[in-house]
Amino acid sequence: MIPSRPAPAVTVAVHAADPLSAYGTAGLLDGEHRLRVVADAAEAEVVVIVEETGEDATYSWVRAIRELSPAPRCVLVTDDYRAVSPLIAVECGVAAVLPREGLQPARLVHAVLAVHSGVAFLPPAMQGELLTELARMRRDVLEPNGLTMTGLGARERDVLRLLADGMGTDEIAATLSYSERTVKYVLHGMMTRYHLTTRAHAVAYALRAGVV
Repeated sequence: MIPSRPAPAVTVAVHAADPLSAYGTAGLLDGEHRLRVVADAAEAEVVVIVEETGEDATYSWVRAIRELSPAPRCVLVTDDYRAVSPLIAVECGVAAVLPREGLQPARLVHAVLAVHSGVAFLPPAMQGELLTELARMRRDVLEPNGLTMTGLGARERDVLRLLADGMGTDEIAATLSYSERTVKYVLHGMMTRYHLTTRAHAVAYALRAGVV
């Protein structure tokens, strides 16, 4: 049996306004064999940002590095993590927020590896606030305009739900008081936009998106 090769180390950079904070944080990461600390954010898969507070300047810097290709994932370490707006943080590409006080190397390493694998790492209170903000956005902004969080229109969502119930286009049309031609038009537009090949594929997409 050929032994499996170990996964390549995740490249991580540290950004901080205070050089001592940058040096200390890099030291927490440097001894971990699954990580390789680099000096330039452009070479990193994950960037750890160390700031006293999540201010506009911090988010401006994060937005700037998100223009890189491929864009690195970001971990924010801050003294005042409770004041961080989860919606702004996520919009800027921050996938993890950690309190700076008492931060242990193992927790920081775990957050970096989680973020690299595509997992968000947010404090429970921030997760709750984010869900509240998303619910408010859906209620006040999206639904009044016939939109959903998935990008599906309200008509597309309704058609998909009935399609998932096993209805044909004629039954969907009768239930929604549309013409059958309108139902077919809605399905065709959605399937073209999301590169869905069959109606079963469309239902599977709807299930993954949480529409049905």
